[in-house]
Order: sequence, then structure tokens, then C-alpha cells
Amino acid sequence: MADATVTWRDRKRYLWPLALLMPLLPFMAVAGFATTGQAVFLWIGPLVILGFIPLLDLVVGLDPSDPPDAAIDALEGDRYYRWITFLFLPLQYAGFLFAFAYLVRADLTTAERVGLAITIGFIAGLGINTAHELGHKREPVERWLAKVALAQSAYGHFYIEHNRGHHVRVATPKDPASSRMGENFYQFWPRTVVGSARSAWNLEAKRLARRKQSPWRLGNDILTAWLMSVVLFAGVVLWLGVAVIPYLVLQAVVGFTLLEAVNYLEHYGLLRQRVGVGDRERYERVEPRHSWNSNNIATNVLLYHLQRHSDHHANPTRRYQALRNYDEAPALPTGYAGMILTALVPALWRRVMDPRVVAHVDGDISLANISPRKRARILSKYAVNPTQSSATPIDGAVPVVAELEAGQVARCPGCGYIYDVMRGDRHEGFAPGTPWSAVPDSWICPDCGVRDKADFLVEIGTVEA
Repeated sequence: MADATVTWRDRKRYLWPLALLMPLLPFMAVAGFATTGQAVFLWIGPLVILGFIPLLDLVVGLDPSDPPDAAIDALEGDRYYRWITFLFLPLQYAGFLFAFAYLVRADLTTAERVGLAITIGFIAGLGINTAHELGHKREPVERWLAKVALAQSAYGHFYIEHNRGHHVRVATPKDPASSRMGENFYQFWPRTVVGSARSAWNLEAKRLARRKQSPWRLGNDILTAWLMSVVLFAGVVLWLGVAVIPYLVLQAVVGFTLLEAVNYLEHYGLLRQRVGVGDRERYERVEPRHSWNSNNIATNVLLYHLQRHSDHHANPTRRYQALRNYDEAPALPTGYAGMILTALVPALWRRVMDPRVVAHVDGDISLANISPRKRARILSKYAVNPTQSSATPIDGAVPVVAELEAGQVARCPGCGYIYDVMRGDRHEGFAPGTPWSAVPDSWICPDCGVRDKADFLVEIGTVEA
């Protein structure tokens, strides 16, 4: 196995910088329009991302190759990959400012301005994906950069809701970002946009309440992120005038709509079952079968391996270059870019995806996450034919430890986060000396957002200074 570390090479190593071409699209749009006078260039964002990329996925094909276990640490430690995500941000905002200056000052029709604003919005959506990669990391600078990337789309609450809401409730009816079988994208959109904002606020309010603080303070990570958007938008309005406001709003809506389109297809119809009994009943642990995956190379390079979504949910802090394919995970018929187009046509989406959901649950449609409004109709259409229930006893859970003894710490078995009584965790609202028994049973790991208190392992040790 040691030899694998030496001989294995990332086949996509020199493809990843191609993702940095995407924030350059506003420059290409203006250059193309200024040179030819053809307004189609101003729509280059959707044309490339929802037109060219899906075709490229079909032509280039799949790459299911995985790094071996022995190569993971070295791969994660290679800062080459990290700088690719860092460089996206200055390119993102250079294109944003350049395009808006042109949008306001050039002699454009309303339709032409709308086209350019939508192109800018598509880059905002890709910026959310970059924020997704950065926001899961432990380094404070990367988490701060995630908020910066989210400012353009005014979707700063995603930083909280995704990490600490979605990852906890994924593939359950409680998750606003998990779509249900029978729910089309246009029904999903308002539910997830409103529900995600509400959930994020509640999560932050609870965290600050543990510190006996009001949520109406700059210590609220949501308010901090939203303030970045206010400053950005106010600066652009002061620079270019109030005429820019509707286009700022339009590009932000396009940006977070692109994100929610991806959310729609990532867990469609997939459901974690309730397991355990009595006070130990809960949703089963997240497994590869709870996310739709794709190994299409073009979209994977564009989205930093987001399509290897099962591994991301199993290992949220793992860096994109080290994410691996799971053969047992359900596979989409093409990449995310092509599936977004499919989702925009509900009848086509149902024709493509509903049979795949039925096949995934082995014909027992009662094991799917079904829209309450469509439940009776779907159960009637797909007669329940249970073969094997996925509900099992509590998997890997251990009883909540009443107290930690001297010299003991509690460690998250997923990402390695450590709770040390002597140090506590001030950000989470636990002052130094807060006993383990005082940590709420509903608390989840602040780093990975996957493991809850009952899963933490007790061991000898302490947090390094």
C-alpha cells in the first residue's frame, strides 16, 4: 500500500485550473459583444454552463478513478489544490465589477442588460459552490473566504444552514434542501429558499443563546455574512447609481437559484429511515445510498468534485481532490449541468428520475422521501413491493457519556474534532470548564455537522495548545 502513495497520480490534476475559466465569462461576454455586436455573447453564462458543459460531459465521459487510502493525506496536504479555490474569488469579483460597470455605462437595451446580469448571476452560483468547498474546512481563513464568496449572491446564511442544518438532516423530510419525490423544482424552490434561511437563523440563535447572547449582534455569523452583501451592493450602487439595483437583485436570485437547482437533484426522493427504539430512536446514519452521484468529468472539474456527493456527506471536511466514488451510490444519468436542464422540465424530470428512485428502493416506494401532496398518488402508482428494509438498529451509536473524567476528551469519530472540558468551546457557547454532561444531547459536531453527541468517543488526551 505504501507503494500506491508513490505511484498514484491525480489524472485530473492539471484539469482543475479549468474551473478558473468560469469567472472569466463576464469578460468574454463583453469582449464578444463589443467585437461582433451580437447580443448572444452577453448570455454566455447560461450558454456555457447549461449548454456547452452538458455536451462536454457526454463527449468526455466518466472518470471513476479513486485515490488509494495511502495517498489521501498527501493529496489533502498539497496546497496546489487549495490555491485553485483561493484564486476563484479575485476573478469572481473582478468579473462582477467589470461587467456591472459595462452594464450601466454601455449603450445596451434592457434585454441585453438582463442577459449580462444573468451571466453574472451564473458566476455568483459557482461562487456559492466555491464557498461550499471553503466553508467546510477547519482553517478560519477558509471559512472567512467562504462568506466573501457568498456576498455576491446575498446568500450568506448558506454558510450556517448547509454545514449545520443540511448535513444533519439530509435525506429526511425535515431538511428544506432535500427534494421529495413528486415535488417539482418550482415547488421545491420557495420551500428551500425560505426554509433554509429560517433554519439557519434558528441554528445561530440557539448557538448564541448558549452564550446568553442575543442573535442581534455581529457575533451572529449570518448577520456578518449578510452585512458583507449589504456593503458590496451599497458600494456598487454608490459607484454606478440606483439604475443598477434591479440587475444586482437579478444576478443574486440567479446565483442562489443555481445552487438550489443543484440541491434539488442531489437527494431527490432519497430517505434515511428511522431506526432504534424509545429515546434512542433517530434517523439512520448517512450512507452513500442517500446521495445521487455522477462521475462525469466536465462537471466534476467545474464544481470541484461536488458530484461525488456521497463521500462529501460521509467526510465533509475532506478536500475536493480527495473525494472518492462509491459504487453503491445511486448514479445520475448524466452530470449535474445536464440534470439541471432536466429539472427545469418537470414532466421530463419525472420520466427520467422517478423510475430510478423506485429501482433504488427495490420497488418498496414507501422507503422514498415522498411529497406529502403526492404521497397517495405515488403509492398507488408504484405498488409497494418490499424486498428488504433499510431500517436497521442504531448504527455505531454509543450511550451518551454522563461525564468525562480527568485527562479524558470526547472526539468526533468522523472528522476528529475534540471537546476538552478544560478548554470548552467559546464559539459554541461552552465556556472553559463546561462539563460534558452540560453539552446538550442534540448538539452536533461543529466541524463536520454529521456526528452528534451520542457518537463521540471518549479517549485519553487533550487539545494541543
